[in-house]
Order: sequence, then C-alpha cells, then structure tokens
Amino acid sequence: MDFSLSDNSRDYLSRVQDFIDQHIAPYESNYRKENQRFNAGPNWREWQVPPHVAELKAMAKKAGLWNLFLPDAELGQGLSTLEYAPIAECMGHSLLAPEIFNCNAPDTGNMEVLYHFGSAAQKARWLEPLLEGDIRSVFCMTEPDVASSDATNMQTTITAQGDEWVINGRKWWSTGLGHPDAKFAIVMGLTDEDADKHRRHSMVIVPLDTAGVHIERMLPALGEYDAPYGHGEVVFDDVRVPKDHIIVGPGAGFKIAQGRLGPGRIHHCMRAIGAAERALDMFIERGTSRIAFGQPLLKLGGNTERLADLRVAIDQARLLTLHAAWQIDKVGAMQAIKAISSIKLVAPQVLQRVVDETMQLYGGAAMCHDTPLPDLLAVAKSLRIADGPDAVHRATIAKTEVRAWQERMNER
Repeated sequence: MDFSLSDNSRDYLSRVQDFIDQHIAPYESNYRKENQRFNAGPNWREWQVPPHVAELKAMAKKAGLWNLFLPDAELGQGLSTLEYAPIAECMGHSLLAPEIFNCNAPDTGNMEVLYHFGSAAQKARWLEPLLEGDIRSVFCMTEPDVASSDATNMQTTITAQGDEWVINGRKWWSTGLGHPDAKFAIVMGLTDEDADKHRRHSMVIVPLDTAGVHIERMLPALGEYDAPYGHGEVVFDDVRVPKDHIIVGPGAGFKIAQGRLGPGRIHHCMRAIGAAERALDMFIERGTSRIAFGQPLLKLGGNTERLADLRVAIDQARLLTLHAAWQIDKVGAMQAIKAISSIKLVAPQVLQRVVDETMQLYGGAAMCHDTPLPDLLAVAKSLRIADGPDAVHRATIAKTEVRAWQERMNER
C-alpha cells in the first residue's frame, strides 16, 4: 500500500489550500455573523444564503476547484478516492470550504447516486444542475418512529399505482431541506414487504414542490439550526411521481445506499480529521500562550502528555481512513465494508476527543462562538449519530471478523 500523494493530488491539494487561505478563511467570521443575521431562528422559509458565498463559488469554479469528489475527468476532476482524501481533510479545516468547492453533503452523496445509478433522463434533469451548483438536494432516509440504526425498519411506503409511484410516510433529519435552492429529495422507502429484507426498499426522486410534500419544521442540532441548509422533518402524504423517477428499479435501495455511503464516509472522515487538526492547532496555541500559576497551560495538568496522545490519535485515524480509501479504489465499497465501518467508528471519536480537550484549555471562550469549537463539537457528535451509532459499526466489524475467522478455520 502506498499512501503518498500522486502528482495530481498534490497539485489540487496545494491549490485548494491556497484558495482557503486567501479567500475562505478571512471570510469565515463574517460568514457566521451574516448567517446569524439572515437566518436567525427556525423560520426556514425566510432563510437565505449570504451573497458572498455565491461569489466564492464562482471563483472556485473558475479556478477549476469544483466537484473534486467525483472520479470523472469530465464531470469532476478525475481524482480517485485515495487522491481526494487529503483534499477532503484540507477542506475539513473550514466549516464553509466544502460548500464553496461544491463538495458538501448531502449533495455529494446524491450526485454520486445519480452518477452511478441514475438514468440518462435523471442525470440530465437533476445531476447536471447539481454539478453546476445551480440547485441543492436532500436525502430522506431516517424516520422518527422506528430505530433507524437498522435501516430495514423503514416504514415509508412507495407503492406502484398505474404509471406512478405513491409515497406515504414521515422522514426527519433530512439535511438540506431548509435550503432556499433545494429542489428535490431522494427518498428511500418500502416497495415490497414480502421480499428479502435487503430487497424490500427502493429510492425515488421526489421534487419538493410535488403535491403532498409537507415540510413541517427544521430540527435544531445541539441548539443550532445549521442554516441555510437545516435538518428537516417532512411528511409525504399520497405524493405521486412518475414511474421513471425510481432509481435503478424496485428493490435496489440498499444496493444504491451501499454505493452512496462508501465514498461519502471517506469524505466525512477525512473532513473530521481536518477539523481535528484545526482543533489541535488551537490546543497548542492556547497551551503555549496562556499563563496560569506562573506557567504556560501546556505545562500544567498533564497537557503535554495529552498533546502527544492527541497527535498519535489523529495520525492513526488518518492512516485508517486512507486505508479504507485505498480499499474502495481497489475492490469497491461493498468489499471494503469493514474498513469503512472502522473509520466511521474512529474518526468522529477522535475529533470529539480533540475538541473536548481543546475546550478545556479555552474555558469560557470555548462555550460561545468566539471560537469555532462549539461548531466543531457539534460536527463530531452529529457524525457519531448521522453515520450510524458506534454500536452498529462495532457489530459490523465484529461480524466480518468472525466470518473471516470461520473461513480460515474451514481452510485448515
């Protein structure tokens, strides 16, 4: 295994870093203030994107720093999963950067679904404007009335009636639902309850202006509404879409989900590592510049040892994530399931640990938005739920380990 940067990856990484340093980082504090001014409170119908965001996106697109996540030389920049991973880490230093480069969730995942599984008509109508950044999208999977950590529990129904699909159900934590440019959702639901449990569900494209789509509210995540994207609760009440809005066909939902979630988790985890690096820089800066009891904070209370442990933890998480990226490129997401589950377990935990220790050094300043620490903590904790609870990842890892052990025993 060789995780060294390719020439292509090194070039894009340098250009992305320069763009962040010159254009995004200087704007971040103003972005938060503007976002609070434009988008205060839960009234998502009045949310708007601060105007400078569109200007930065246009600059990034003109610079060729656009759709970097997509391994297609025409629609994206042709980077493999492993090549993109360090670039995603670089973006993770900033809470705004992924959007500026059109590399933000949930749109990247939806673009990957349409790129790999969409029909020609679906690509023309939905993928192309997403790739251009003209519209935004939503992914509706989690439901409030079932244990969504087991996705086979989904109760939303997608029923065939004539030349239409009829959707009924309730979804929540649907990221992006409050965005003023959100135009459609990919909805996962039950199409055949008598089929094998991983062939019961399907994904359909639902334009958000379709009759029967009722957005009820945006949900605050740890007290923040995450405007202008938001995480919404939405009801589908006899929503009708044409038959050609199904992706692949009935029963393909889990197959598509695995294809969507594999590379997307690499992106999440590498961004988490980038965020952890930012928090670690803040740990060192605070620890060396603040004096208490006659000494720098770094020299008190075991903070030097904590710094060393955090450094090692980040580096371990990075290597594990790069290994998962390498596996996806070599054998595909389905065959890399243990590696993917491992990074989903480890990377958010490491970010949360680094942020928590850094907050201890910052004291009261860490509790408000004078620093990015509250947002970084929210990202870490949210990932540990949005990407599935730790227990599920551990169960997947353990199951694959037992299976591998049994195969080894049978070969003897």
